[in-house]
Amino acid sequence: MDFALSEEQTAIFDMAHAFGQENIAPFARQWEADGTIPKTLWPQIGELGFGALYVSEESGGSNLTRLDATLVFEALSMACPSVAAFLSIHNMCAKMLDNFADDDLKARIMPDVLSLNTVLSYCLTEPGSGSDAAALKTRAERTNEGYTLNGTKAFISGGGYSDAYVCMVRTGQDGPKGISTVYVEDGTPGLSFGALEQKMGWKSQPTAQVQFDDCKIPAGNLVGTEGDGFKYAMMGLDGGRLNIAACSLGAAQAGLDMTLQYMSERKAFGQSIDQFQALQFRLADMEIELQAARTFLRQAAWKLDNGAPDATKFCAMAKKFVTETGSKVVDQCLQLHGGYGYLADYGIEKLVRDLRVHQILEGTNEIMRVIVARQLLASR
Repeated sequence: MDFALSEEQTAIFDMAHAFGQENIAPFARQWEADGTIPKTLWPQIGELGFGALYVSEESGGSNLTRLDATLVFEALSMACPSVAAFLSIHNMCAKMLDNFADDDLKARIMPDVLSLNTVLSYCLTEPGSGSDAAALKTRAERTNEGYTLNGTKAFISGGGYSDAYVCMVRTGQDGPKGISTVYVEDGTPGLSFGALEQKMGWKSQPTAQVQFDDCKIPAGNLVGTEGDGFKYAMMGLDGGRLNIAACSLGAAQAGLDMTLQYMSERKAFGQSIDQFQALQFRLADMEIELQAARTFLRQAAWKLDNGAPDATKFCAMAKKFVTETGSKVVDQCLQLHGGYGYLADYGIEKLVRDLRVHQILEGTNEIMRVIVARQLLASR
């Protein structure tokens, strides 16, 4: 069993980390204050191939493994988990389009998607359907020209900001088999957005409701086959859960690194506070928990890459474990900074706020427990 990263994987991590530290970290607090990420950032990330991390080479993508992708998100989240997580959403959409869109739609949209000249949002959740995603109500009625959409999507990262929206809509009966996936471009008549949500964290990501009022799209904007949209949406979630876990891992690692530096400089009772054994034990516990989380995440990614029959269970377990570990670690980092940890200047309180939502999205951690329990019981 080889736990070492390959030279290529190390290079991927180092490239992502260097880019994040130079182009994201110095500006993360200002972007949070502005409530937006400059659109000029995305084509720069696209030049690295990060707009199509696991899109096939035939479609012009980087064709990385899921394990490779977690390295990118771990590295970028060390600069800002909000920016890294938004990139994860785009990549989940890009992979759905690569897998299921027909050749005409891909020829029309994928070049700009891959270069990040087109930024994508994922629209599944609605005001009345969160964990019970198959209960979604947004409807797409077939017309002679294509489809007419009516309904509302909620909690959409990039709502009103992104260039296009990959949307799950109801084209048939109630339940998952009546759901299809469509591609809706910004500026389409009938597409509008709610007010920007005021959030605890992820403040640099504009988040808003996406609203459809007799929104007409051409038939060619159907992704894949009618009635298979819920299946497409769920297929992307295993990888998305790994990515969001990686974002928690990287941000928590950055928090621990900052805390080690702070504790070496902060003095109390005649010595730096990293010399107090009680505080050293806290540091040791955080290191143990982060290393366990990293190993668990990479094992789950390996299983997904290799098509292991229990990959979904391991992705769910890793998502639950790593996101909760990340939040626990950054909370301890804030405590070890004392009053300074509560100040924005030190960057720790932002990590606490940003990481909290990771236990909710891509399936709540309660749903992760449901997935694990069901598979345990089914295997008896």
